[in-house]
Amino acid sequence: MDLVLIRHPAVALEAGICYGRSDVALAANAEAGAASIAARLAALGVRAPARIETSPLTRCASVARVLARDHASAESLVPHEDARLAEMDFGAWEMQRWDGIERAQIDAWAANFLYARDHGGESVAQFDARVTSWFESLDANQTGARATVWAVAHAGVIRTVAARALGVPLERCVRWPLEMAAIVVLHRESSSGEWLLSRWNA
Repeated sequence: MDLVLIRHPAVALEAGICYGRSDVALAANAEAGAASIAARLAALGVRAPARIETSPLTRCASVARVLARDHASAESLVPHEDARLAEMDFGAWEMQRWDGIERAQIDAWAANFLYARDHGGESVAQFDARVTSWFESLDANQTGARATVWAVAHAGVIRTVAARALGVPLERCVRWPLEMAAIVVLHRESSSGEWLLSRWNA
């Protein structure tokens, strides 16, 4: 199967804001964002989706609905919203400027990357477990070895899925560049069950 991970387009916030699980609007309308993404998916030769999954947050779900509506072979598809695909909950840091958060708290998070949660939201370990639960459910839901699943989600979600699929430490994967509206394609070999990375930040 192919798993196509799509990061949402840019949001209507100035740079440097921590917005994690906050439901912020897109900078442009979902129609324009979805059209650009669809054109790039077509240019990459990505197969039509058997299913479209999405974070329930507006910046993802609105794009997923347009992709499903406009895809030539997806007339009957309705994106499935799954709360496990929402971005990490940063608690008290939500909607704060990153450079306005106490340096000691940031340093404590860096020193205990997986388990620190001074902000009162999710730890990285809790977030990882949530996203991994979704990733591991794909086998039960997918419809065949050649099935393709599109998932519209967030940078943290995409990096977590990639880390799990490829066996890469998450601490390393979070340093990989991932632009707004980026496309990541993972392919699972039907014989070995091994996941391979076909595209990153396309």
